[in-house]
Amino acid sequence: MHPCAVCASRQKTCCQRTEILLTRGDLDRIGAATGRADFHERRRPIDLDYLAHDPEDPDWLALTVAADGSRRMLRRRDDGDCIFLGTEGCVLTEETRPLVCRLYPFHYTSRGLDGVDEGYCPVELFRDRGATMVLVLGMKAEQAETWRRLLYAELRTEEVERCASA
Repeated sequence: MHPCAVCASRQKTCCQRTEILLTRGDLDRIGAATGRADFHERRRPIDLDYLAHDPEDPDWLALTVAADGSRRMLRRRDDGDCIFLGTEGCVLTEETRPLVCRLYPFHYTSRGLDGVDEGYCPVELFRDRGATMVLVLGMKAEQAETWRRLLYAELRTEEVERCASA
């Protein structure tokens, strides 16, 4: 059983507890893979922590939040679950998932990877394997760094486009 399915059997998962930010590149990838256009919305986050200044990544808010406080995010079902959450976890392929989803559980800033944040994962379920969630999920720091660079490149491209159209 996939570790995310184990997690879901014990508690709410990150796919149920987070408000997933989308880049324009994410929209293109997900739309092309699913043929759908109804999977995203622009709105103010319910969790106001998403609007808090992060001194470790001072550009994050400017890159992700519009002047009206809204962000582009995955839609959620009425029960709060991500619309792409299936019984065995995410129904999107790894290459299609939003970049912020691919990066979890890595913590990152515009400067690079900055540790691991296992706050959403029940790490204790996997301690018998002697592993962190990075190992349990089979993640590689090199791949995460590639996704981090792509995330910030896409966000900066959108910022340049916003400034040019203003």
